[in-house]
Amino acid sequence: MSYLNLGIVAHVDAGKTSLTERLLHHSGVIDRLGSVDGGDTLTDSLALERERGITIRASVASFPAGDVTVNVLDTPGHPDFIAEVDRSLAVLDGAVLVLSAVEGVQAQTLVLMRALQRLRLPVIVFVNKIDRRGARPEAVADAVARRLSPDVLPVQRVLDAGTPAVRVEPLPDDGLRAWLAGESRRGAAHPVLFGSAVTGVGMPDLTAALGTYLPVVADGGGPASPGDARADDAAEPDSDPLPAAGTNGPSGVVFAIDREDGRKRAFVRMRSGALRVRDRIDLGHGRSERITGLRVAHRGTLEPRSTARPGQIAVVQGLATARVGDVVGPQRPGDERASQFPPPSYETVVDAEPAARGRLYAALSELAEQDPLIQVRRRDEEMTVSLYGEVQREVLAAILQREYRVDARFGEVRTARTERLVGSGHALEIKKQNGNEFHATIGLRVEPAAPGSGVRFELECERGSMPPAFFDATEDTVRRSLARGPLRFPVPDARVVMTHSGYSPRQSHMHQKFNKAMSSTGADFRGLAPRVLAAAVRRAGTVVCEPVHRFVIELPEDTVGPVASLVGRLGGVPFESRVGSGGIVVMRGEIPAGSVAALQRDLPGLTHGEGMCRTEHDRFEPVREGAWA
Repeated sequence: MSYLNLGIVAHVDAGKTSLTERLLHHSGVIDRLGSVDGGDTLTDSLALERERGITIRASVASFPAGDVTVNVLDTPGHPDFIAEVDRSLAVLDGAVLVLSAVEGVQAQTLVLMRALQRLRLPVIVFVNKIDRRGARPEAVADAVARRLSPDVLPVQRVLDAGTPAVRVEPLPDDGLRAWLAGESRRGAAHPVLFGSAVTGVGMPDLTAALGTYLPVVADGGGPASPGDARADDAAEPDSDPLPAAGTNGPSGVVFAIDREDGRKRAFVRMRSGALRVRDRIDLGHGRSERITGLRVAHRGTLEPRSTARPGQIAVVQGLATARVGDVVGPQRPGDERASQFPPPSYETVVDAEPAARGRLYAALSELAEQDPLIQVRRRDEEMTVSLYGEVQREVLAAILQREYRVDARFGEVRTARTERLVGSGHALEIKKQNGNEFHATIGLRVEPAAPGSGVRFELECERGSMPPAFFDATEDTVRRSLARGPLRFPVPDARVVMTHSGYSPRQSHMHQKFNKAMSSTGADFRGLAPRVLAAAVRRAGTVVCEPVHRFVIELPEDTVGPVASLVGRLGGVPFESRVGSGGIVVMRGEIPAGSVAALQRDLPGLTHGEGMCRTEHDRFEPVREGAWA
């Protein structure tokens, strides 16, 4: 059997969920088409997705396309959930980029195409809704070539566009199509197809194109031609066997985690080897887990199986410590494509009734496990959660209420600021001296670290100078304490060196039990570490930083001046403006994340409704003096 792990990506409302339903129906997996408006699509299973008519979590379905089993991931299209999209892209063999024949290229279309190009994924461009009034399939194809990639080639023509009689015909050049198939499979060119997910026009051609223009994976893990089918349960040895967990050493990537009936399950894209129920597998960093249940995406459902093979999407139970991004089994080149999505630029305070705060924190921590880019911080009585935007906040509130029965209260979305160390600082407290009431000696030196490098904890004192549990208690407390620096914001990047250590051995009065008043405990180190760290950080000094976004604006030539003025008023800087094809100007620059919403709000009015803006997180930079207080 050959497999194709396919992503369907699109701007909101371009029709990607409807397209998934149509492909499943065309292949015979489902008998009745679901409707986004009706809330009964197969892939949008989350109740909130059905209500809002948008896809929030990447979901998996499967259907046959000739000799190829296609595992299709219907990924989110809303920019607030771009992290879900990027995680899905990292495990794909190819993608279908869906555009509307009416709206054409939109802001999120550009973002998605750039992500696909960054990962060098083969892409089929599908222009949907050719039956809709106002459909402009040829004009949209031209816009794709101008704004997304010049390496696109339509393989069909559309007749009677925008009418119920619309139909597509293949272009006759078989030699050109054969050349395009080879170029497309290596990501060097992109075929453009047309159709309608609602009426089914163009579906046979699109289904056939999947195995023609995108690379498929054979059961053994290598590339396969579309006709190279093998029996699903025929076990073949890997050409490059790995150390075994069981008998065939498995290798794969965890790309999503969720819970079903309270039980954690991990979605694994299999790369090589075989994954079997009852196998004990390595998840890295000393973690080893035993598989207790296994299902595989097949013909629209997740079927229980005893084995998962290369190319398949496996849903695995029993991996209690699994995290998104974990590599199952030994790492090897190609097992994990880096998902280079940016960190969230926004955050909000979240609270609940006093009796529910513990459940709120537990629920947010569980959701953060499913999405590593949801960062939850708790300091004193305040909890904050990181976000990509307003819609994500609304969705998170609804999930907490529906799935966890917690009525959470969210504050206003604000820019997520951090503190950066500007120098080095050292502090030392010796046990039972100069006001130190703890049975602990701690010396800490803090130093700046490169942005994005995280917190590193190192020892200059002898590791054998005291029990390991006291070092662990100090490190854990240091990491927790850096969630809030002296200016109230987290310090995400730092090098912390423990320079001095000391403790009081276990002691007791004669013939009595262990006396905590005379001996060190972990509580002594957990109590003293925040005080020593705070003193070291104050001596090092910190500066408040805010996220800065890169922007790309496409706009008419006669509106460059007003838009440049708007960018300047919002604290941004345009770096360059160049005229592209069709008189469209591309302006690039940077702008504070807190001004992005205003830029996107005011841009249409200044550009006759033709301006289009996309932004991406670039870095954190010091806030202008007085702007953060």
